[in-house]
Order: sequence, then C-alpha cells, then structure tokens
Amino acid sequence: MNARTTPLPEQPPATGPTAPVDLLGVGVGPFNLSLAALADGVPGLTAAFYEQRPSFEWHPGLLIDGATLQVPFLADLVTLADPASRWTFLNWLKTRERLFPFYFAERFHVHRAEYDAYCRWVAESLPTTHFGQQVDAVRWDPERGHFEVDHTQLDAHGEAEALARTCARNLVLGVGTAPHVPEPLRLLAETPTVPVVHSAHYMQQRDRLLGADHITVVGSGQSGAEVFLDLLRARPVGRERLTWLARTPAFAPMEYSKLGLEHFTPDYTRYFHGLAEPVRDRLVPQQWQLHKGIDHDTLTAIHDELYRRTLDGGWPDAALTPGVTVRTAGRIGTHGIELHLEHGEQGTRTRLMTDAVVLATGYRERPLDQLLEPLDPYIRRDAAGRPRVGPQHRVVLDRSVTGRVYVQNAERHSHGVGAPDLGLAAWRSAVILNDLTAVLTGAEHYPLPARTAFTTFGLDGAAASDVPTRTAALRRG
Repeated sequence: MNARTTPLPEQPPATGPTAPVDLLGVGVGPFNLSLAALADGVPGLTAAFYEQRPSFEWHPGLLIDGATLQVPFLADLVTLADPASRWTFLNWLKTRERLFPFYFAERFHVHRAEYDAYCRWVAESLPTTHFGQQVDAVRWDPERGHFEVDHTQLDAHGEAEALARTCARNLVLGVGTAPHVPEPLRLLAETPTVPVVHSAHYMQQRDRLLGADHITVVGSGQSGAEVFLDLLRARPVGRERLTWLARTPAFAPMEYSKLGLEHFTPDYTRYFHGLAEPVRDRLVPQQWQLHKGIDHDTLTAIHDELYRRTLDGGWPDAALTPGVTVRTAGRIGTHGIELHLEHGEQGTRTRLMTDAVVLATGYRERPLDQLLEPLDPYIRRDAAGRPRVGPQHRVVLDRSVTGRVYVQNAERHSHGVGAPDLGLAAWRSAVILNDLTAVLTGAEHYPLPARTAFTTFGLDGAAASDVPTRTAALRRG
C-alpha cells in the first residue's frame, strides 16, 4: 500500500471517530489480515485496518493454474496461534462444504488460488478491514498521546472521494513488498509497448507473451520456475523457443529438510534478532536457498516436461543457463530486445536476441520513510539507517512517544529470513497482540510455546535449558 503525501486541497480532513482505536493497521495483505483475524478474538480491543486497493488480492499475476503454496495449509492466517479460531482454513472449507473433498484429496500444500479465495473470505467477513482507504500521513500528537492518521477514501476507480482522519493509540504497518526490476531492464519495463514484464503481472500478460516468437525468463526462484514451466507446457514440441537465465550458480532446490525448516521457527527468529548487526547483514544473503530456491516438485515437473519432448528424438528448443547476469538491455528494431549477458564463472560475455522478457526477479520491502516522515525525529535507527525493530516487531521510538508502531514484513534486517514467510504470520501477529494486551489489560492473550525447534541455535543453551522442567509441568497439568 503506497502512501500519498498530497491531500485534496479543496477541503480539510474530516474528523474521524472521536475515540482513538487501540490499533490501526496500514495495509491489508496476508500479514495484517492475520493480525486482524486474531485481533477479532481479543475482547475489548478496538481496531481498524486500511487498504487502498478496492478488495483483497494476493499476487494475482502468479495464480498460475496448478501452482501451490510452498508452506502447508496449517500456515494459514491463525491456526499456529489459535487453531480454535473461526478464521482457520479448515473452517473456510467447512463453510464451503468442501471438508470431505479436501480430506480425500490428501493435500498438505494447497493451490495458490485456493489460499487467495480463503483470504478474501476472511477479509470480506471481518468488520475491521476497510478497503478503498489510502493512508496519506501519520503523525504523533504528544498532547493527546495518540497517532493521527490522515487517509483518503477512494472510489471503485481509485479516485479520491473524501478525506478523513482516524486517531489510534498504536499502529501496525503491513504495506508489503513491491516488484523489483533490475536497473538494466528498468527503462524497457517502464515502456508499455515493450513486452518486458515482471512476473507479478504474468497472468495479465500471458496471452501477449505467448504470442512472442522467443521468450526469455530471468530469475532462478520459485516464480521463475513456475513461469518457465507454464510457458513450456503451452509451446509446441520442437518450437518452444524459450531461454531461462539465472544469476545463481544453479537452478537450486529450496532447503526443505526438516531441520533446515527450523530456520522458520520463532526459536531461530529470536536467535537471529540477538546477533550483532554486522553478523545479521552477512547472514541474510548467504541464506538465499532457504527462501529463494525452487521446490522439488516444480524442478521435477520441469525436467519431466523437457524429457517428454525428447521421446521422438531431438531436444526441445529451450536453453536453461545459470550463473548469468544481465549487464545491459535495449531495443533492436521494432520488436526485438537485446540482452547483454555475462557469465560469472567463465568471465565471458555474449548477446541474446529475444522478443519478450519475464522478470522473475523478486520483491523488495516498500520503503516506509515517506509514510513515517512526520515520525522521523522519534525513530531510532541502526548503523545502516534502518529503523531499529525490537523483539516484539516494534519500531524503537523515542521514550516521549507512548504509542507503539509495529511492522510486518519490513524487518528482515532484524528478524531474518522468516520475516516474509507465511508460516510465521500467525505467530508474529500473536506476539504483537500479546505485546499490546500486556499493556492494555496486564495479561498476554495468546499463549505461545516457549520452544519450537529441536535445534538449539547458539551456545548459550537458553532455548533448551528449561525444557525438562516445562515438560514435567505440562504432564502434571
């Protein structure tokens, strides 16, 4: 959700609710939707969540037929914090009379389109989620001891209808990420007539792309693999005319071993947060295979499809080349695109002529500086100029600010590779709500496990030292 800094000049902001809400969320993606769903179960807590889009949508450009989540269905919005919640994925299936079909399907990883439909059901059912509301500015009012949030109500076409102001004691920012376009390809991607599109818009541009004679996919992650597989299946045998390029040294599988997955537990998140800042900054890029690899099933499906095309002899007209960087790019003639490539290990360079490019080049955290500019004097920053974020996902503010500002999926630098992972959504939401309810009511609302991994990260042994005592207490209980 992008912030807009210029309000409508012809009318002053209208006054919102007279009493501040306890929690106001900016953005309604899966993470703030998880928080809204769990907050719905906290008695007496007042909340509102604003999103500028007209309705909930989750990566619509990547809802490729047959594509599945990379996390189990238990990693829904609430289950791992409150399996008895009315907002579980299983309860959604029940409302659709689909529990028995799901049971017999024996699916642990559900379709992306199914997850998107489940989230839309939650978003449309909760009374605290408000769409078509664009947050423009956030300020701290020291005299009243709350935040002022100016927002614009948008119509179905995204045009401004009215201005409003809502006051809140605490904020949570879940503005999500934005598609990343590498600098060498940015100018081409910004030209509407040139078929250079980010994978975030793949489904909207799929027919246009399939009309191209030769297509190049750039990016070695899950999105790149899914796009390449979909294009491959749609092209005639022997006339595939596809190239898949990646910077990584291989089209590598995602780390999906049981102990490897423990990097996505609260235990590892706490360990990572306790490391020195230079160590954290060094670790994140080294752990790319934890979250930027390709799942085994997709790699198998690609190989199977390529192999099937060799049954009558010959090889498919498809090139899969890792270890390559796009140095520069430009137009050739009316329709051609020229990519200047460099192979890192060989130290060689070449040119590739293509007719369309899909950029599966990932996403970047949306910067919060513009939205939080009025709060800048209060924000404490690390050595790299990023907001410092505490263990409870709370931005460290000056002590004069009694309100709290939480962030979701904007704290990879402080909390590690689990920050954008759907599997930690419910746990993080519960941590934030517990931090709030401890202040509001003196008690944490959601009991959370003290230990979540078999691995003991670090040498202090704190994560495991009291496990026998806790286990005995649970048995006695």
